[in-house]
Amino acid sequence: MGAGTEPSLHSAGLTPVAVVAAVAAVVIAAGAGLAVGPVNIAVHRVGLQLLDALPAVSLDSGLSSTHAAIVEQIRLPRVALGLLVGATLSMSGAAYQGAFRNPLADPYLLGIAAGAGLGATVAITSNLGDGAGAFDPVPMAAFAGALVSVSVSYLVGHIGGRSVASLILAGIAVASFLTACQTYVLQANSDAFRQIFSWILGRIATSGWSEPALLLPYFAVTATVVLRYRRALDVLSVGDEEAAALGIAPRRVRLIVVLAASLGAAAAVSVSGLIGFVGIIVPHAVRLVFGASNRVVLPLSILFGAAFMTLADLAARTVLTPAELPIGVVTAFLGAPFFALVLRTSRREIW
Repeated sequence: MGAGTEPSLHSAGLTPVAVVAAVAAVVIAAGAGLAVGPVNIAVHRVGLQLLDALPAVSLDSGLSSTHAAIVEQIRLPRVALGLLVGATLSMSGAAYQGAFRNPLADPYLLGIAAGAGLGATVAITSNLGDGAGAFDPVPMAAFAGALVSVSVSYLVGHIGGRSVASLILAGIAVASFLTACQTYVLQANSDAFRQIFSWILGRIATSGWSEPALLLPYFAVTATVVLRYRRALDVLSVGDEEAAALGIAPRRVRLIVVLAASLGAAAAVSVSGLIGFVGIIVPHAVRLVFGASNRVVLPLSILFGAAFMTLADLAARTVLTPAELPIGVVTAFLGAPFFALVLRTSRREIW
């Protein structure tokens, strides 16, 4: 976070304009995701079809049975998953940035990406699954690998002095080691390289409602914990010593927030693969437009993150129609220049 941009302990909270803008972004993104694709469907007919699906509501959307099935059985679960993944990754990124007081922090800082990648690689090369479906062994292995990585990073960081710097360095070391392990497994199983690479690049694909249903509880837990501590994160922004003097336990708050954010990010990665930059792009954009207070950044990051991911997924599945572009390519295309801009304009020390 640049100098002079730390949130005041008395900074304003959410404004009606900000909330309306965020909700409108979600509605527009969801509507576009449901209406646009290889088969374009009028937005108003999509809305009527969704209303017709409600209990005790009977409306004629004018859609054929095929088009109705496309909306309800294919696009709606995918849009729901995109909203959840985007909201979770963006919220986790904002939580990491608040906990570490650095706008360059993201949900993969403590090795979640490397751990998930190794877990998925081992599962795929062992022929345990293909990554399709929420209860396929590949997402489960990715989730387990991500949690193990975060746990080891915290353990090593604790041994190294329990400071923010030691924790981040531990995350870098653990991620490097796990990436090396993944590379070794890949070299020994080159025939599975294409499938593994496809998973690594990320995708928002569903086999129904199982993936959104699996991710929803993790999102709910993460959101509940992180939003509860949003004021404490504002206090942390003044420094650990000052926060302690104000009655906040910095290490305890940081541990709870980071673990909750890591849980959500691990769950999101397990069902979507490694989608980068979302946790940096959205929170920082929200911070630039609506203010730096975590009371504003965290809830708005959830909504704008959901909208951003849905639109990125829409681009991924329409740019090369009938082929589908990995969504990680889309977010990297947008995120890499944005990351460079953040790095250039940030005047704060990395540690």
